[in-house]
Amino acid sequence: MNRINFIKFLTTLSYCLFVSLTGFSQSRSTQPIQVLVSPDKPDWTYEPNQEATFRIQVLQHQVPLSDIEINYAVGPEKMQPTDQGKLKLKNGSGIIKGKLSAPGFLRCEANVTINGNTYRGIATAGYAPLDIQPTQKLPDDFQDFWNTAKANAAKIPLDAKMTLLPERCTETVDVFQVNIQNAMVGNRLYGILAKPKKEGKYPAVLSVPGAGVRPYAGIIDLAEKGIITLQIGIHGIPVTYEAGLYDDLRNGALRGYPFFNLDNRDSYYYNKVYLGCVRAIDFLHSLAAFDKDNLLVWGGSQGGALAIVTASLDDRVKSLVSIYPALSDLTGYLHNRAGGWPHMFRTDATDEKIKVSSYYDVVNFARNLKVPGFYTWGYNDDTCPPTSYYAAYNVIDAPKELYLVQETGHWTYPEQQHQIKEWILKQLGK
Repeated sequence: MNRINFIKFLTTLSYCLFVSLTGFSQSRSTQPIQVLVSPDKPDWTYEPNQEATFRIQVLQHQVPLSDIEINYAVGPEKMQPTDQGKLKLKNGSGIIKGKLSAPGFLRCEANVTINGNTYRGIATAGYAPLDIQPTQKLPDDFQDFWNTAKANAAKIPLDAKMTLLPERCTETVDVFQVNIQNAMVGNRLYGILAKPKKEGKYPAVLSVPGAGVRPYAGIIDLAEKGIITLQIGIHGIPVTYEAGLYDDLRNGALRGYPFFNLDNRDSYYYNKVYLGCVRAIDFLHSLAAFDKDNLLVWGGSQGGALAIVTASLDDRVKSLVSIYPALSDLTGYLHNRAGGWPHMFRTDATDEKIKVSSYYDVVNFARNLKVPGFYTWGYNDDTCPPTSYYAAYNVIDAPKELYLVQETGHWTYPEQQHQIKEWILKQLGK
């Protein structure tokens, strides 16, 4: 593999990591046994009190199995089932019915055990999803809190350091590891900068990460199209080490980081993360090659949340792409419905933690968005419940475009990835 192809491989790998969240997600027909759950409406979308009918099939080698018993459960996503039991599939299929009386998502799950292996399928009916409203409260001092935090962070010198990564450079793009000072002295933010070698003025993309701890390769394919790209990590550690180090951190010191200091709004873990995204924009504005006018922020899952947060906090952002945003309507579980990842109030809720969450909930940043956004997701997301991200999406008053692919979970099809790239290029005049 030559050097340029190796760089493109790293870029592709990085993108795949970027649009996926480490952890469990539903099958994409990669197993010999498939459990298919299909709603009776092609768009999977219903009105409140309208009955949804789910057809269940178990396929082996793409052929329906008959007289096989499955377990099923149906009810509001992430909540206790309203109906569950066993069903024998006659003539290769079976029917389960259910409904919701209010806007939300009704999930039907089926699983079967064959030769000691368990296989699972789900389908999720959306009930008036565009009418879902958030449960999270907006603090009276929300804007004052973040304006003060940004002002204090701006007083910290950037102290930017750039290290050329020759093995990642291409004929037209230079690639650097960058580290800058974050919102406090001594706290660093690391990322991969890719910028065109040719002199000129270029638009920029800030890529914000999904949850987890990992290295990054940089977004070199966009840089080859004449776009400066900065792909950042959030944990204050270099992003070019071997994977084993990040595995150790993920399972050790950084395990459970979304819950760190949740009872203190000034030291909650995401405080430095949100401010770090603004600092990354400060760095991009320090580059002579940046045109200072065209800046887009892009992310999926945790990164989808950070894209909305960053565009809301910093008016230098002119557009955004958000894929199934996490950290949305975190208090949903306190109102008998699904709350956003990381599901912090499913079991442990104190008054102080609930209050702190309101300063970090994507819903409250979405209320203030002013720039165009491209959004894409599905109804079958097990990680970031669609109830939670529709709660954020529905309060956005800025221009917004939704590419809905109902059957997707916490992953995207190549067609979605293509649409994202095309939208980015259009926004940036490429």
